[in-house]
Amino acid sequence: MKPILIVEDEPGMLMGLKDNLEFEGYQVDVAEDGEIGLDKILGNGYSLVLLDVMLPKISGFDICKQARKKGISTPIILLTARGEEIDKVLGLEFGADDYITKPFSLRELLARIRAVLRRTENRTEGKADTSVEIGNLSINFSSFEGFVDQQEVKMSHKEVEILNYLWNNKNTIVSRDDLLDHIWGTEYQPTSRTIDNFILKLRHKIEQDPNHAKIILTVHGVGYRLVV
Repeated sequence: MKPILIVEDEPGMLMGLKDNLEFEGYQVDVAEDGEIGLDKILGNGYSLVLLDVMLPKISGFDICKQARKKGISTPIILLTARGEEIDKVLGLEFGADDYITKPFSLRELLARIRAVLRRTENRTEGKADTSVEIGNLSINFSSFEGFVDQQEVKMSHKEVEILNYLWNNKNTIVSRDDLLDHIWGTEYQPTSRTIDNFILKLRHKIEQDPNHAKIILTVHGVGYRLVV
């Protein structure tokens, strides 16, 4: 039974999700505000978190950001009534693994949960518990820690996932479609600009001159290549 935490302040939604997930065989824990939710995420080993964005005390975005900052890699699916593209981009940049807009069907939610769990398990298999040097950056893919000149640098969950995938396919061309499918899956596809923003952030940590990249190269019309 995979343990799932639901952080949701709407009582009807919370109990409905809890009952349905338990019926599907999951072990379910709940939190009704952001403060309790963050404490539970930091103190327990859940397989997945369903996290509402609009919460009392601490927002879902801030929970996601703080959890990733503290090295929590538990997959997170954001739940919200807000459907603007900027909110989706923010959630993914803060480290969420997926995003689903209310109202949603139980069938869609269950499919998202299964897909995120499957994708996370596949990614974990490719992570070494040692640090590697990529340009200026020393990165441990398992602990999500990065250092430049022995000083820790902030890295989002998605930055580490993207760099890990490029590292596992170093010196070969990785298409945008490959990155999208491996990092985000087919359920939610970010825009090309979102991927470009992540690559730009990585270049600022890795390259001597981010404007003239020599390590993460753009292959125009195709994708990227990590040169090691």
